[in-house]
Amino acid sequence: MNSTEEECRGCEIMEKDAHVRFLELMYYMLPSPYESQEINHLTLAYFVISGLDILNSLHKVAKDAVISWVLSFQAHPGAKADLNDGQFYGFHGSKTSQFPPDENGVLIHNNSHLASTYCAISILKIVGYELSNLDSETIVTSMRNLQQPDGSFISIHTGGETDLRFVYCAATICFMLDNWSGMDKEKTKDYILRCQRQGTDGGFQGRPNKSSDTCYAFWIGAVLRILGGCKFVDSKALRGFLLSCQYKYGGFGKFPGEYPDLYHSYYGVTAFSLLEESALKSLCSELGIH
Repeated sequence: MNSTEEECRGCEIMEKDAHVRFLELMYYMLPSPYESQEINHLTLAYFVISGLDILNSLHKVAKDAVISWVLSFQAHPGAKADLNDGQFYGFHGSKTSQFPPDENGVLIHNNSHLASTYCAISILKIVGYELSNLDSETIVTSMRNLQQPDGSFISIHTGGETDLRFVYCAATICFMLDNWSGMDKEKTKDYILRCQRQGTDGGFQGRPNKSSDTCYAFWIGAVLRILGGCKFVDSKALRGFLLSCQYKYGGFGKFPGEYPDLYHSYYGVTAFSLLEESALKSLCSELGIH
């Protein structure tokens, strides 16, 4: 047994205070291994801020500063006609993917990302920003360019992958902005139902032949709750799997015995919220936030 497995061995409760300390440290300074994730800066901020909110610790966040920072990542088309140019006009994931428009106001390199857009809108909602101030019609109308014939969504209009994560992001964007014109809901539902499966170790996997993973306890668990399918989840087995991925000094690893990271730590916390852990705020499955 390696040292990481020893740290996770014997974890029988969800260590709330340790997870708060873990996320608060991430709020002030990301460790050097996250340098390669600079392109996902906005998403990392979402994990921290929403995680602290669910853990009843949102008071540790400077809300006004967060709002200004998030809004700076929004992409805007040069003209309304550009909404039909095949691109997606949402939010960039970081400053390195955000290029200034040309002299005519046209975005030369628009790298708006579906996950970044979901994270941006979620953060704004968490810290109390009025979402009616956003140009929601531009976001939702251009999002139609990302849905594929099988009902799935690509993450970006050029070279993006398809996955349940992006289906969830698209659905929650529509829900938060109260505008469902950005997706074909029936195609989306059919795609989701083709993907669900709970592994023999109690966890969930997101694709066939993939090992159970902490984050899919949220992705699949939330989707099943939205669809009214919670009865299909073995909650005791899922809880046991999540505890095996918990690190006693705070955070969750992707698999049992692995060191924690911000991504899986956040979705470990949200999965416990879905399992109705008493010390946590309840999670709105439709939004992925409290």
